[in-house]
Amino acid sequence: MRPAPLAAAASRTPMPHPPLPQPNGSQRTTTPFQADRAMSPREMARWQNQRLKDTWRVFRIMSEFVEGFERLGDVGPSVSVFGSARTQPGTPYYDLGIAVGRALAEKGYAVITGGGPGIMQAANQGAREAGGVSVGLNIALPHEQHVNPYVDPDHNLTFEFFFARKTMFVKYAQGYVVLPGGFGTMDELFESLTLIQTRKASRFPVVLMGTDYWSGLLDWIRSTLLEGGYISPGDPDLISLTDDPAEAADIIDRYSAEVGILPNF
Repeated sequence: MRPAPLAAAASRTPMPHPPLPQPNGSQRTTTPFQADRAMSPREMARWQNQRLKDTWRVFRIMSEFVEGFERLGDVGPSVSVFGSARTQPGTPYYDLGIAVGRALAEKGYAVITGGGPGIMQAANQGAREAGGVSVGLNIALPHEQHVNPYVDPDHNLTFEFFFARKTMFVKYAQGYVVLPGGFGTMDELFESLTLIQTRKASRFPVVLMGTDYWSGLLDWIRSTLLEGGYISPGDPDLISLTDDPAEAADIIDRYSAEVGILPNF
């Protein structure tokens, strides 16, 4: 015996999630969205409000890309230098940052940093003292980060969005120099390697400075990532390691001489 039409329709229609009690007394209900996770009316209202904000946010994002491309395109061949914001002046790695900023500026490269304190300030200081171009790409954070005093006033850019800022680090850089740092430094390092590995960017040099600091990570890359088949045999060769600022600058200069000076994408 065939089921009645209403019963057949009910058997094909998935049951919605039952309402779940909320601390504020509201209940979760079905939503107009494609995912079937139930939400409270307050959550749905906040979700829709954020969607409206995101639509208008596109224009702010676009403005950051336009300003970054125009101003950094005028700067010319550059090298991006990364490292911890917590490194104090007078420490060995701070002095190393000054030295590498100076070495790059002496070869005619603009030095780009995140514009903050620590290693960023050190590299900007070295570039400024050598008479070079010193660029800072600052980021607006809940705990306000002030631009360091060694960034050229006309080369100070502030970004709201990390992804726009990160694009500017790589767009015009003829190489990356990475000194010891924390999560942000690791993020920049591995993103650059991913862009090179996937051929979304040119194979620009990635130079790590600080043998004592980076040796353990490089050993892990070879013994775990490479041996486990998670990366290709040639991938570890994307990274150079040195303690010598002059050698770091020479590695980048040789690349520029061999490949030519062009934006990365």
